[in-house]
Amino acid sequence: MDKNTFVVIMAGGIGSRFWPYSRTRHPKQFLDILGTGRSLLQQTIDRYRSVCPFENILIVSNEEYGALILEQIPDMRADQVLLEPLRKNTAPCIAYANQRIARLNPDANIIVAPSDHLISNEAEFIRIINQGLDFVRRRDVLLTLGIMPSRPETGYGYIQVNGTEDFEGIQCLKRVKTFTEKPNLELAKIFLESGDFFWNSGMFIWSLKAIENAYNKYLPDMESLFRDGANAYGTAEEAAFIRQVYGACDKISIDYGLMEKADNVFVQCADFGWSDLGTWGSLYEHTARDSAQNAIGNATVMGFSANRNMIHVPKGKLTVIQGLDDYIIVDTEDALLICRKEDEQQIRMMVDEVKLKLGNGFV
Repeated sequence: MDKNTFVVIMAGGIGSRFWPYSRTRHPKQFLDILGTGRSLLQQTIDRYRSVCPFENILIVSNEEYGALILEQIPDMRADQVLLEPLRKNTAPCIAYANQRIARLNPDANIIVAPSDHLISNEAEFIRIINQGLDFVRRRDVLLTLGIMPSRPETGYGYIQVNGTEDFEGIQCLKRVKTFTEKPNLELAKIFLESGDFFWNSGMFIWSLKAIENAYNKYLPDMESLFRDGANAYGTAEEAAFIRQVYGACDKISIDYGLMEKADNVFVQCADFGWSDLGTWGSLYEHTARDSAQNAIGNATVMGFSANRNMIHVPKGKLTVIQGLDDYIIVDTEDALLICRKEDEQQIRMMVDEVKLKLGNGFV
């Protein structure tokens, strides 16, 4: 196990597309959405324990989740949890982690990953991760993981590769040509048929030196803000310094702020049973179904002329559904969602409207 390998887990999102099960006070990364007995965050940490020393795993999250993280990962030290005072997207999150790691090991190689993804083929995933680490150790490059698409998915971003040749003969490793935001269905079908577009997994591998070079080139103001506190990291002054920095830095994603601009970006194209579990529809694909193709998990559901629904209701609560096809039905203690599966991308907008009209109590 390489002591120079670090893992940064991003765990600050609120999972609004999984509303009403996922709430701001207890978002989806802390929930056992798959019914395995482990939250998505716990499964993510378990996945990386074999990749690097456990003390080299850092979690970046919002201040309000600090206690919850340590409750779910009891063997993690408090100084392994980096707490953000504001949600400023992924570029500040990664910049913060970079500075912490630089203080610990300037020769580090870093894996950056979200906290709420499903990976069903763990052995293949670890193989790909180790192959990626071998690639970035020797080069000033930024590596992202691209997933072989299996359907014209409109909920994911896409990566277009530059040509069909594998870079330096490394299997399925290619230069990135473009990043594309979530397409409409017609465009997603074209991407799938073309063969040179892959789903953007949001997972990255790079050396500390390479990512710092990229920040200095493409996000120099942000890099300067975080670097100015070099003497504060790991001290009692760190929290106050980070509040000051987050108040001053831009809200921007690592993709838009850096990856889409850099000319040294590569993608490792892979297939290890990945889903970002970003929506109820994606969960439907990974939930056991009855004879009518209703995904019901451990719920007690009776359906009458009801087919292909995603149903998430409290265990032990009898739910009877009649005449609904291709719907999302989610029942919690204080909220009920009934939404067509084809309209699930509107759930985030619905949550915003609930918050506007009814306040934060339901979100």
